[in-house]
Amino acid sequence: MNLNELLPELLKGFANFSLGNGVMICAALILIYLAIFKEIEPVLLLPIGFGCLLANIPLAGMTAAEGMAKVLYDAGIQTELFPLLIFIGVGAMIDFSPLLAQPRMLLLGAAGQFGIFGTLILALLLGFPLNQAASIGVIGAIDGPTSIFVATKLAPELLAPIAVAAYSYMSLIPIIQPPLMKLLTTPKERAIQMEYAPKAISKKTLIFFPVVLTLVVGLLVPEATPLISMLMLGNLLKVSGVTERLSSAAQNEIINVATLFLGLAIGATMNAVNFLNWDTGKILILGLFAFGLDTIAGLLFGKLMSVLSGGKINPLIGAAGISAFPMAGRLAAKVANDEDPNNFILMHAMGANTAGQLGSVIAGGILLSVIGKILGMG
Repeated sequence: MNLNELLPELLKGFANFSLGNGVMICAALILIYLAIFKEIEPVLLLPIGFGCLLANIPLAGMTAAEGMAKVLYDAGIQTELFPLLIFIGVGAMIDFSPLLAQPRMLLLGAAGQFGIFGTLILALLLGFPLNQAASIGVIGAIDGPTSIFVATKLAPELLAPIAVAAYSYMSLIPIIQPPLMKLLTTPKERAIQMEYAPKAISKKTLIFFPVVLTLVVGLLVPEATPLISMLMLGNLLKVSGVTERLSSAAQNEIINVATLFLGLAIGATMNAVNFLNWDTGKILILGLFAFGLDTIAGLLFGKLMSVLSGGKINPLIGAAGISAFPMAGRLAAKVANDEDPNNFILMHAMGANTAGQLGSVIAGGILLSVIGKILGMG
């Protein structure tokens, strides 16, 4: 083969390179930059960004039928394996003691899901069909695995923008929530100190809780069983005290490997042909709306609880009623502490945060059940 014949072969990638590929590669580089240099959720954004980079290299074959990214997608996302493995790890990290000691925090966990249903209605008004509107609404759970699980079942064609929106907004919690917290609460409200007299939660209670909750949720909302059962399995591994090795593996190796492969697979779906369209833009905007609505609803409900309690509840814990564990709980506590260095509401905020984790799973299951029956999908 002479040089004239070899040159086109060497440059075939450039020959097939489009403006859309260039735009998406820039988006991938931004995600990688945010992950590495700004340290914004690097565990999530770095593999997603690199997956997006691979998806937009023409003729690379990574996303072809036999390519690594496609194999990961088929094996880990279509089967829902990766989200479920991640939930085992999340469950093993969660301490439900603050919630069990303060059951009223369940109300804040419910309020934190308001954005799901509000966004679903708005998406319908914007012309999305019911299955897609429900999948977009679940971005309001602010929970990547739940969003992926629901989208895979109801609207797999929208999985990429939904997953990117869910994980991106999870990572931007420290940027998005504080302005809303300060807008909707007064300095006096943010400075409210909440006494925390920890109730002794017995080991038997901690062990029975994940078992009983799995049975109750599974029987009431069977569609939520995969997510709630894996979350509770991870927690049972932790609280049982007899499976330390498995608990440690769930919190480290299992969740890390699953997150890496999930990020690569999701990022690899972000090719220019499928991603650069008006629907993607609308989904990203709707996801931001859902996040804001969740936070606002939680804060307003927190203010209501504060009034009803005679000013004994700091309304900031309402913002922790979303699913993003443990970021939302820590952020609410930090904002209160910034207002008053002697104010420590972390345990109250974590109670609301764990309630939000449970609320998002149940809300996702309800959507799958109701929408599935309406559309004849279940």
